Amino acid sequence: MIEVIGLKKSFGSLTVLESISLTVPRGGVVALIGPSGSGKSTLLRCLNLLTIPDSGIIRLDTQTMDFSKGDRLPRDRELAAFRAKTGMVFQSFNLFPHMTALENIMEGPVTVRKAKQSDARALALGLLAKVGLRDKADVYPEKLSGGQKQRVAIARALAMQPQVMLFDEVTSALDPELVGEVLAVIRQLAAEGMTMVLVTHEMAFARDVADRVVFMRDGVVMEEGAASQLIDNPTQQATRTFLSHFHGGREGARESSGRVGSS
Repeated sequence: MIEVIGLKKSFGSLTVLESISLTVPRGGVVALIGPSGSGKSTLLRCLNLLTIPDSGIIRLDTQTMDFSKGDRLPRDRELAAFRAKTGMVFQSFNLFPHMTALENIMEGPVTVRKAKQSDARALALGLLAKVGLRDKADVYPEKLSGGQKQRVAIARALAMQPQVMLFDEVTSALDPELVGEVLAVIRQLAAEGMTMVLVTHEMAFARDVADRVVFMRDGVVMEEGAASQLIDNPTQQATRTFLSHFHGGREGARESSGRVGSS
């Protein structure tokens, strides 16, 4: 579903991504982990072309964007068609404050896909039920908790019927007691076969839900492998050092994994 070849991105003299290559099969779930500043979020934004790479190739399903020549940016129509295949959820929710939860979800299908109001409403109500918020349809964002806002944001992204979902540290702005309700929705999407790439610091969740984990540092992929193998038995010292900061290391990740799974 996703193939990235030799992706590079710099901001001025700062190299953020250096020759990143990555493959995500249809229905696969890949977790990107690593310290802050390692390029994870930039890679995710490149996948959605919110950030335009300097060079490299991105293939999404049957569509290819080739930046290897670096002399032509995609046209607006090309960008729109490419982005329509992906849904992206950010850590800051980005809901429209003047719209109810229902209206936030309806906006994309009505405005972009030109759906009928009745069809968009039915779709939005179904998605609110899917994320456990059917009773919050007429509530404005200011009256929702952080976890509820994030679940509405997920439903809004799903309303565009994407082939791939991208999650950028969607629990980092939440109080600890609200994290589980958002992770439960992502877990459900994984069980349904949605192709996903997620940037996360929830190591136990990554171990549980992801098929593969990619550890990044300083703009390069340092190590990647099956989720449980990489998190329980990383081969690189940099990966081991990074994971040691979470719940006392690998043993803590195993124990925490059980707690997340029961939430």
